[in-house]
Amino acid sequence: MPVAGERTRAAIAAQPEWLRAVPTERTLPRGLRIVHTGCGTSFHAAQTGGEAVQALEAVLAPPDADLLVVLSHEGDTPLTLEAAKAFHGRRWLVTGKPDSPLGELCDEVVVATPAVEESWCHTASYTCAVAALAALRGEDVAGLPDAVAAALEQREPVTDHDRWLVAGAGRDWPTAQEAVLKLREGAYVAAEAHHTEQLLHGYLAAIDERVRCFVLEGDGRAAERAHGAVAALRELGCDVTLVPTLHPVVDIVRFQQLTVDLAEARGVDPDRIRRDDERWARAAAAATG
Repeated sequence: MPVAGERTRAAIAAQPEWLRAVPTERTLPRGLRIVHTGCGTSFHAAQTGGEAVQALEAVLAPPDADLLVVLSHEGDTPLTLEAAKAFHGRRWLVTGKPDSPLGELCDEVVVATPAVEESWCHTASYTCAVAALAALRGEDVAGLPDAVAAALEQREPVTDHDRWLVAGAGRDWPTAQEAVLKLREGAYVAAEAHHTEQLLHGYLAAIDERVRCFVLEGDGRAAERAHGAVAALRELGCDVTLVPTLHPVVDIVRFQQLTVDLAEARGVDPDRIRRDDERWARAAAAATG
Protein backbone atom coordinates (compact mmCIF):
# COMPACT_ATOMS: atom_id res chain seq x y z
CA MET A 1 0.00 0.00 0.00
CA PRO A 2 1.40 3.45 -0.91
CA VAL A 3 2.59 5.64 1.96
CA ALA A 4 0.71 8.94 2.31
CA GLY A 5 2.61 11.70 0.57
CA GLU A 6 5.28 9.46 -0.91
CA ARG A 7 4.71 10.70 -4.47
CA THR A 8 4.96 14.33 -3.43
CA ARG A 9 8.07 13.70 -1.35
CA ALA A 10 9.66 11.76 -4.21
CA ALA A 11 8.99 14.62 -6.64
CA ILE A 12 10.44 17.18 -4.23
CA ALA A 13 13.59 15.09 -3.79
CA ALA A 14 13.93 14.58 -7.56
CA GLN A 15 14.05 18.27 -8.34
CA PRO A 16 17.84 18.69 -8.66
CA GLU A 17 17.98 15.79 -11.12
CA TRP A 18 14.94 16.97 -13.07
CA LEU A 19 16.25 20.53 -13.22
CA ARG A 20 19.48 19.31 -14.81
CA ALA A 21 17.36 17.96 -17.68
CA VAL A 22 15.52 21.24 -18.38
CA PRO A 23 16.05 22.11 -22.05
CA THR A 24 18.16 25.21 -22.67
CA GLU A 25 18.75 25.12 -26.42
CA ARG A 26 15.83 27.38 -27.42
CA THR A 27 15.09 31.00 -26.67
CA LEU A 28 12.00 33.06 -27.31
CA PRO A 29 12.06 35.32 -30.37
CA ARG A 30 13.04 38.90 -29.62
CA GLY A 31 11.12 42.04 -30.41
CA LEU A 32 7.69 40.51 -29.83
CA ARG A 33 5.06 41.16 -27.20
CA ILE A 34 4.87 37.87 -25.30
CA VAL A 35 2.14 36.91 -22.82
CA HIS A 36 2.07 33.79 -20.65
CA THR A 37 -0.96 31.86 -19.42
CA GLY A 38 -2.03 28.83 -17.40
CA CYS A 39 -4.22 27.67 -14.51
CA GLY A 40 -3.36 26.96 -10.89
CA THR A 41 0.29 26.05 -10.39
CA SER A 42 0.91 26.60 -14.10
CA PHE A 43 -0.40 30.17 -13.81
CA HIS A 44 1.96 30.86 -10.93
CA ALA A 45 4.81 29.54 -13.08
CA ALA A 46 3.56 31.64 -15.99
CA GLN A 47 3.85 34.80 -13.90
CA THR A 48 7.58 34.22 -13.46
CA GLY A 49 8.03 34.50 -17.22
CA GLY A 50 6.92 38.12 -17.50
CA GLU A 51 3.53 39.42 -18.55
CA ALA A 52 0.89 36.82 -17.67
CA VAL A 53 -2.89 36.41 -17.61
CA GLN A 54 -4.88 33.63 -15.99
CA ALA A 55 -6.34 31.28 -18.61
CA LEU A 56 -9.97 32.25 -17.97
CA GLU A 57 -9.06 35.92 -18.36
CA ALA A 58 -7.32 35.02 -21.63
CA VAL A 59 -10.57 33.41 -22.80
CA LEU A 60 -12.66 36.42 -21.78
CA ALA A 61 -10.25 38.87 -23.44
CA PRO A 62 -7.58 37.25 -25.64
CA PRO A 63 -4.30 39.12 -25.13
CA ASP A 64 -3.20 41.62 -27.76
CA ALA A 65 0.19 39.99 -28.21
CA ASP A 66 2.39 38.37 -30.84
CA LEU A 67 3.09 35.17 -28.94
CA LEU A 68 1.26 33.26 -26.22
CA VAL A 69 3.37 30.98 -24.01
CA VAL A 70 1.02 28.36 -22.62
CA LEU A 71 1.82 26.29 -19.52
CA SER A 72 0.11 22.98 -18.78
CA HIS A 73 1.92 20.01 -17.27
CA GLU A 74 -0.11 17.37 -19.09
CA GLY A 75 -1.16 19.58 -21.99
CA ASP A 76 -4.89 19.08 -21.60
CA THR A 77 -6.07 21.66 -19.04
CA PRO A 78 -9.52 22.62 -20.40
CA LEU A 79 -9.48 26.39 -19.76
CA THR A 80 -5.87 26.67 -20.90
CA LEU A 81 -6.76 24.83 -24.11
CA GLU A 82 -9.70 27.19 -24.56
CA ALA A 83 -7.42 30.21 -24.05
CA ALA A 84 -4.95 28.90 -26.61
CA LYS A 85 -7.72 28.36 -29.15
CA ALA A 86 -9.03 31.90 -28.58
CA PHE A 87 -5.59 33.40 -29.26
CA HIS A 88 -4.87 34.21 -32.90
CA GLY A 89 -1.09 34.62 -32.82
CA ARG A 90 1.76 32.17 -32.40
CA ARG A 91 1.65 29.76 -29.46
CA TRP A 92 4.42 27.97 -27.56
CA LEU A 93 3.73 25.28 -24.96
CA VAL A 94 5.78 24.49 -21.83
CA THR A 95 4.69 21.08 -20.60
CA GLY A 96 5.64 17.66 -19.26
CA LYS A 97 4.29 15.67 -22.22
CA PRO A 98 5.49 15.80 -25.83
CA ASP A 99 2.07 14.77 -27.18
CA SER A 100 -1.17 16.40 -26.03
CA PRO A 101 -4.13 18.44 -27.28
CA LEU A 102 -2.25 21.66 -26.49
CA GLY A 103 0.86 20.30 -28.15
CA GLU A 104 -1.09 19.71 -31.35
CA LEU A 105 -2.30 23.30 -31.29
CA CYS A 106 0.99 25.06 -30.50
CA ASP A 107 3.80 26.00 -32.89
CA GLU A 108 6.57 24.98 -30.47
CA VAL A 109 6.54 22.48 -27.59
CA VAL A 110 9.10 22.70 -24.79
CA VAL A 111 9.10 19.55 -22.65
CA ALA A 112 10.32 20.80 -19.27
CA THR A 113 10.33 17.54 -17.28
CA PRO A 114 11.71 14.05 -17.96
CA ALA A 115 8.40 12.49 -16.84
CA VAL A 116 4.88 13.44 -15.86
CA GLU A 117 4.70 14.14 -12.14
CA GLU A 118 2.56 11.53 -10.38
CA SER A 119 1.52 13.64 -7.39
CA TRP A 120 -1.32 16.06 -7.98
CA CYS A 121 0.34 18.43 -5.52
CA HIS A 122 2.77 19.60 -8.20
CA THR A 123 6.29 20.50 -7.11
CA ALA A 124 8.97 19.34 -9.56
CA SER A 125 6.79 20.19 -12.55
CA TYR A 126 6.47 23.73 -11.19
CA THR A 127 10.17 24.34 -10.63
CA CYS A 128 11.07 22.81 -13.99
CA ALA A 129 8.50 24.98 -15.77
CA VAL A 130 9.89 28.09 -14.07
CA ALA A 131 13.43 27.07 -15.02
CA ALA A 132 12.34 26.38 -18.60
CA LEU A 133 10.79 29.84 -18.86
CA ALA A 134 14.00 31.37 -17.51
CA ALA A 135 16.04 29.46 -20.10
CA LEU A 136 13.68 30.61 -22.85
CA ARG A 137 14.45 34.20 -21.80
CA GLY A 138 18.17 33.46 -22.14
CA GLU A 139 18.89 33.12 -18.42
CA ASP A 140 21.69 30.80 -17.32
CA VAL A 141 19.92 28.15 -15.23
CA ALA A 142 22.91 25.85 -14.73
CA GLY A 143 23.27 26.75 -11.05
CA LEU A 144 19.67 26.03 -10.09
CA PRO A 145 19.97 22.25 -9.47
CA ASP A 146 22.73 22.70 -6.88
CA ALA A 147 20.92 25.63 -5.27
CA VAL A 148 17.77 23.52 -4.93
CA ALA A 149 19.80 20.63 -3.52
CA ALA A 150 21.12 22.98 -0.85
CA ALA A 151 17.60 24.25 -0.11
CA LEU A 152 16.44 20.67 0.39
CA GLU A 153 18.81 20.40 3.36
CA GLN A 154 16.82 23.00 5.32
CA ARG A 155 13.34 22.68 6.82
CA GLU A 156 10.85 24.93 8.54
CA PRO A 157 9.52 23.73 11.91
CA VAL A 158 5.97 22.39 11.91
CA THR A 159 3.57 24.31 14.15
CA ASP A 160 -0.10 23.92 15.02
CA HIS A 161 -1.25 27.30 13.71
CA ASP A 162 -4.75 27.38 12.21
CA ARG A 163 -3.90 30.07 9.66
CA TRP A 164 -0.87 30.72 7.48
CA LEU A 165 0.21 33.77 5.49
CA VAL A 166 2.84 34.28 2.80
CA ALA A 167 3.59 37.75 1.42
CA GLY A 168 5.81 38.86 -1.41
CA ALA A 169 6.26 41.46 -4.13
CA GLY A 170 7.91 41.77 -7.52
CA ARG A 171 9.61 38.56 -8.59
CA ASP A 172 8.53 36.97 -5.28
CA TRP A 173 4.80 37.48 -5.76
CA PRO A 174 4.32 34.28 -7.81
CA THR A 175 6.27 32.37 -5.15
CA ALA A 176 3.92 33.65 -2.44
CA GLN A 177 0.91 32.46 -4.44
CA GLU A 178 2.41 29.05 -5.19
CA ALA A 179 3.52 28.58 -1.57
CA VAL A 180 -0.03 29.17 -0.37
CA LEU A 181 -1.47 26.83 -2.99
CA LYS A 182 0.85 24.05 -1.79
CA LEU A 183 -0.18 24.60 1.85
CA ARG A 184 -3.86 24.61 0.97
CA GLU A 185 -4.00 21.66 -1.42
CA GLY A 186 -1.32 19.53 0.25
CA ALA A 187 -1.89 20.11 3.97
CA TYR A 188 -5.48 21.46 3.88
CA VAL A 189 -4.63 24.51 6.01
CA ALA A 190 -6.17 27.96 5.77
CA ALA A 191 -3.38 29.85 4.00
CA GLU A 192 -3.49 33.21 2.27
CA ALA A 193 -1.16 35.00 -0.13
CA HIS A 194 -0.74 38.76 0.05
CA HIS A 195 1.20 41.23 -1.99
CA THR A 196 3.55 42.86 0.51
CA GLU A 197 2.21 46.37 0.03
CA GLN A 198 -1.42 45.30 -0.05
CA LEU A 199 -0.92 43.51 3.27
CA LEU A 200 -0.14 46.88 4.82
CA HIS A 201 -3.31 48.51 3.45
CA GLY A 202 -6.15 47.06 5.47
CA TYR A 203 -5.47 43.33 5.47
CA LEU A 204 -3.69 43.55 8.82
CA ALA A 205 -7.06 44.11 10.49
CA ALA A 206 -7.78 40.38 10.19
CA ILE A 207 -4.30 39.20 11.24
CA ASP A 208 -3.26 38.36 14.79
CA GLU A 209 -0.99 36.04 16.76
CA ARG A 210 -2.89 32.98 15.55
CA VAL A 211 -1.43 33.42 12.03
CA ARG A 212 1.95 31.93 11.10
CA CYS A 213 3.57 34.38 8.69
CA PHE A 214 6.32 34.39 6.07
CA VAL A 215 7.44 37.50 4.18
CA LEU A 216 9.61 37.02 1.11
CA GLU A 217 12.35 39.64 1.27
CA GLY A 218 13.22 40.49 -2.31
CA ASP A 219 15.58 43.33 -3.20
CA GLY A 220 15.68 47.12 -3.10
CA ARG A 221 12.41 48.87 -2.34
CA ALA A 222 10.60 45.52 -2.11
CA ALA A 223 13.01 44.48 0.65
CA GLU A 224 12.41 47.71 2.53
CA ARG A 225 8.66 47.14 2.47
CA ALA A 226 9.16 43.47 3.42
CA HIS A 227 11.05 44.57 6.54
CA GLY A 228 8.22 46.97 7.32
CA ALA A 229 5.67 44.18 6.96
CA VAL A 230 7.67 41.95 9.30
CA ALA A 231 7.82 44.75 11.89
CA ALA A 232 4.05 45.22 11.64
CA LEU A 233 3.35 41.50 12.01
CA ARG A 234 5.62 41.26 15.03
CA GLU A 235 3.72 44.12 16.67
CA LEU A 236 0.64 41.93 16.31
CA GLY A 237 2.39 39.05 18.07
CA CYS A 238 2.75 36.89 14.98
CA ASP A 239 5.36 34.19 14.57
CA VAL A 240 6.89 35.68 11.40
CA THR A 241 9.89 34.72 9.27
CA LEU A 242 11.64 37.08 6.87
CA VAL A 243 12.65 34.79 4.00
CA PRO A 244 15.74 35.80 1.99
CA THR A 245 15.06 35.19 -1.71
CA LEU A 246 17.41 33.91 -4.37
CA HIS A 247 15.36 32.68 -7.34
CA PRO A 248 11.73 31.51 -7.72
CA VAL A 249 12.90 27.96 -8.43
CA VAL A 250 14.85 27.86 -5.17
CA ASP A 251 12.58 29.94 -2.95
CA ILE A 252 9.56 27.66 -3.27
CA VAL A 253 11.39 24.60 -1.92
CA ARG A 254 11.02 25.49 1.78
CA PHE A 255 7.24 25.71 1.30
CA GLN A 256 7.07 22.42 -0.59
CA GLN A 257 8.82 20.70 2.29
CA LEU A 258 6.75 22.51 4.88
CA THR A 259 3.64 21.28 3.09
CA VAL A 260 4.55 17.61 3.25
CA ASP A 261 5.77 17.91 6.83
CA LEU A 262 2.54 19.63 7.87
CA ALA A 263 0.51 17.02 6.02
CA GLU A 264 2.32 14.22 7.82
CA ALA A 265 1.86 15.90 11.20
CA ARG A 266 -1.85 16.33 10.54
CA GLY A 267 -2.33 12.83 9.17
CA VAL A 268 -3.38 13.84 5.65
CA ASP A 269 -2.15 12.79 2.21
CA PRO A 270 -0.95 15.57 -0.11
CA ASP A 271 -0.64 13.35 -3.19
CA ARG A 272 -4.26 13.54 -4.30
CA ILE A 273 -5.01 17.11 -3.09
CA ARG A 274 -8.01 15.76 -1.16
CA ARG A 275 -9.64 14.24 -4.25
CA ASP A 276 -9.44 10.84 -2.51
CA ASP A 277 -12.21 12.16 -0.24
CA GLU A 278 -15.59 11.64 -1.93
CA ARG A 279 -16.87 15.05 -0.83
CA TRP A 280 -14.00 16.94 -2.46
CA ALA A 281 -14.11 14.67 -5.51
CA ARG A 282 -17.78 15.59 -5.97
CA ALA A 283 -16.93 19.28 -5.58
CA ALA A 284 -14.28 19.05 -8.30
CA ALA A 285 -16.69 17.21 -10.58
CA ALA A 286 -19.41 19.78 -9.95
CA ALA A 287 -17.13 22.56 -11.15
CA THR A 288 -16.35 20.89 -14.48
CA GLY A 289 -17.72 22.73 -17.45
